[in-house]
Amino acid sequence: MSAPFRIASAADVPQPALHAAFLAAFDGYVAGTPDLPYARWGNAMARQGVSFPLSRVALDAQDQVLAFALVAPRRDAPRWRLAVMGAVPAARGLGAAPALLDDLLARASAAGQQAAELECFAQNPRALALYTGRGFAERHALRSYTKAPPHDTAADGAGAAVREVGIADALEWLAGAARAIDDLPLQVTAPSIAGLEPAGTVWQLGTAQVIFTAVGADRWVVHSFVDLDPAQRDAERLMRHLCAAAGARTIAVPPLQRDDVGGAALQRAGFEVRPLHQMWMVRML
Repeated sequence: MSAPFRIASAADVPQPALHAAFLAAFDGYVAGTPDLPYARWGNAMARQGVSFPLSRVALDAQDQVLAFALVAPRRDAPRWRLAVMGAVPAARGLGAAPALLDDLLARASAAGQQAAELECFAQNPRALALYTGRGFAERHALRSYTKAPPHDTAADGAGAAVREVGIADALEWLAGAARAIDDLPLQVTAPSIAGLEPAGTVWQLGTAQVIFTAVGADRWVVHSFVDLDPAQRDAERLMRHLCAAAGARTIAVPPLQRDDVGGAALQRAGFEVRPLHQMWMVRML
């Protein structure tokens, strides 16, 4: 019996149809329903590094999107990243998502890639079962943090040592960091940060760099926080300085923070570890 779907290139699907399938697939998601109107779809996919020619969709007999596997080739390693994968509610249980994952692994291997990578929320057992069943294994926990005011301004020991730099210098620094540190999540590296709208504010101190933006009047979001030194002393000083400057704002760090490149510094600086976190997973090919 043939499958009730066929696999096609995502480049051949109208973007509005793919966007609509994305919204349907992630409605009620464990991390929250995405707030992603179509006007921001293109930038969001660009920041995820998605290549639509490399990506695949499962279509029904009427060419409606049942499921999708959007692929982001890493520029800094011979790996393909499964950037976004989902199935619309009506298609769950049809086998479309497993078929797309198998297809991705086969194509990546044929293209000479050494591995495939992805992020998966630890609180998403259905997806975890699919990925571990296909040989993916966790390499790093990617945690989320938050710190609400009042912040301790007396704890700021960095002072004038913190330098604000332009985004071009920040991207060059991140490119070097990606060469020095294996397995940085793509979203905190130069190709993704280059697509920030508006561009982030960048502070550097010693071996550490933070990139953040203001969201409304009461929140700063940290998009990239990396320390080249495993001891993370400069990262801690830099984050205490950020807290002192934040005033009445809450500081949020999305679930992309590795413990060993800044997460430990966040905890020492008084940030709360959020329960919802991701697992950075790899399957060798």
